[in-house]
Amino acid sequence: MTRQPHDQFAKQYLEELLSPLGKVEVSREVTDEVRQVDILFFPVPSPNVDPQSLGLLGRIATIASLLEPYRNQPSKTEVRNCILKLFSFYGELQRKARRESTSLPEDDLPRLWILATSASENLVDDFGAKLDLENWLPGIYFLAKALRTAVVAINQLPLTQETLLLRILGKGET
Repeated sequence: MTRQPHDQFAKQYLEELLSPLGKVEVSREVTDEVRQVDILFFPVPSPNVDPQSLGLLGRIATIASLLEPYRNQPSKTEVRNCILKLFSFYGELQRKARRESTSLPEDDLPRLWILATSASENLVDDFGAKLDLENWLPGIYFLAKALRTAVVAINQLPLTQETLLLRILGKGET
């Protein structure tokens, strides 16, 4: 007897309905390639270092983060691959929590920061990314809340001391 009767029913049901329209594979294993995150960061509070001294970068570094810097505007495929890395890492964290019989609160999940020298209106719109000017600076676009992802358009950041350490990663006069 199956452990998930609804799951089994749904698979058989959809297979029957869809098979006249094309090829159906039930319970297909999906294998993935090894992916590397450019920077994986977990904050460790220190009385000797004030994160605010790093400006916007320090603010980003207040929570666990995956940082993916790009020399040019990332393509849609590159953004999706970054999100895939984030979700793969979430899978690792979930498996670890399950092994250790601990919970994994949503707020403890890392955030993905895609540090792009630029981000066109088209790229931002295609991902439904929005500015949050009440809480963050111009140039920082957030995808849907559950995706825990932001695109930092370095060329759109204000020219202030607070953004300097990130603008160094930009191009030209940025």
